Amino acid sequence: MKVSVVVPAYNEEKYLPRTLAALKDTLRSMPHEIIVVDNESTDATRDVAANFGVRIVDESEHNIARVRNTGAQAADGEVIVFIDADTIVRPGVFERIRESMLNDKCVGGSVKVEYERARRAWVRFFMLSWLFWARFTRMRQGALQFCRSDVFRELGGYDDTIYVGEDIEFHWRLDKLAKERGGFTTFIETPMVLTSSRRWDKMGLRMLFIGHPVTIFLGWRARFLWKDWYENAIR
Repeated sequence: MKVSVVVPAYNEEKYLPRTLAALKDTLRSMPHEIIVVDNESTDATRDVAANFGVRIVDESEHNIARVRNTGAQAADGEVIVFIDADTIVRPGVFERIRESMLNDKCVGGSVKVEYERARRAWVRFFMLSWLFWARFTRMRQGALQFCRSDVFRELGGYDDTIYVGEDIEFHWRLDKLAKERGGFTTFIETPMVLTSSRRWDKMGLRMLFIGHPVTIFLGWRARFLWKDWYENAIR
């Protein structure tokens, strides 16, 4: 079973090296490819990817769903894994993914996220509460999601009319398809992946509004709300 790992990257020279290093280390025991989708970076992102010897594809449209889809189009693995450029995969994650996908009824899934320790105590509390409610609404974050490649294409990939929360919306459709087929999606709770809390630290109280699930669902197609993801991307 070959795994294609897609890493969307826009000006990620700071975080991408540790992400790729962890991927290279944890993928050594299985057939794989790593695809970095360069979203018109203006820093050394492309050079970092080249130095790690991974595939590089280009996407000019600044829309995370479109960037993910571009990476998937270039992938030739049986399973496609999407991981954020500021996320570290711990040992054992890919073994758990492979174990899940060996079951024909499993169409895909996601991995539980642990955030790096935020500087502010209230931020840490808010992130924990978000994870609590996400459990009951099946809001699966895209720090690391995976899917069978044929299922991904059947679903039409990520919805590129959505500017944020596209990972949640995709996983809801994945859940629905699994149910229709008498299959399932899986949620790997351990080991977790470790992702950056940079937006929480830099945006402060604004994240209470911007990062609230209600704001995401009501405004995920309103690009002007998400300048900190696109025009003024926090890095």
